[in-house]
Amino acid sequence: MILKIDGMKAIVLAAGYGTRLQAVVKDIPKSLIKIGDRTILDYLIEQLDAVGVIDEIIIITNSRFFSVLSIWKDSYRGSKRLQLLSDGTSRLEDRLGAVGDLQYTVKAAGINDDILVCAADNIIKFRLADFVTAFCQKKHSMVVARQVEDIEDRKKRGVAVLGDDNRVLEFEEKPEHPKSIWTAAPFYIYLGSTIPKINEYLDAGKNPDAPGHFVEWLCTKEPVYAYTVDEQIVDVGNPDSLARAQTLFKQA
Repeated sequence: MILKIDGMKAIVLAAGYGTRLQAVVKDIPKSLIKIGDRTILDYLIEQLDAVGVIDEIIIITNSRFFSVLSIWKDSYRGSKRLQLLSDGTSRLEDRLGAVGDLQYTVKAAGINDDILVCAADNIIKFRLADFVTAFCQKKHSMVVARQVEDIEDRKKRGVAVLGDDNRVLEFEEKPEHPKSIWTAAPFYIYLGSTIPKINEYLDAGKNPDAPGHFVEWLCTKEPVYAYTVDEQIVDVGNPDSLARAQTLFKQA
């Protein structure tokens, strides 16, 4: 049985500065890099448009990239309400971090609903609609997880230890000694009742940067489950991963 939820907000984290890619893409955000004939953000928003329970998409960026993303927003012809926010930063040194941007967005938009949080710089082949369906059945906060055999790759990611029911028993961001082959992708669903814990986490002086740090803390406070996928996921963070993303969509 699928439980009904009243509404869900999608938050797209697009406030990074993409320093490792600037030599290739110049002064544009990673989310607007073209993969084939469309941007990474185009692919993501198309998926979010297909999720019926989402009633609004909120993109959080920085002041440096706000104007170029505003031009992209003006071209949006999808079915959802779409809001673009700036976190007010203009330099890498002043960035809020992913968790800081999540906190900023929730407060600025007055969000109390369940939230689907997505990185804006990943090319994915799994369906976000299926992820949301799994959440509606489980009704607990969830993270996307995928098996990665390469141990050096795992050391660069969030690694989850899963129970028989895919509950996240342990989670560690960028571990030196990974305890599992399950790695997290930056796609999360949090209950509306979990939202106050974002403030609790940051008020405790925890790491505001990589979103996996929040998951690592959260799974010690409440049940968090993994939605496991087999499909490829490419984090477009450097020239090599950009090339992999281009290859991935040529094979589509």
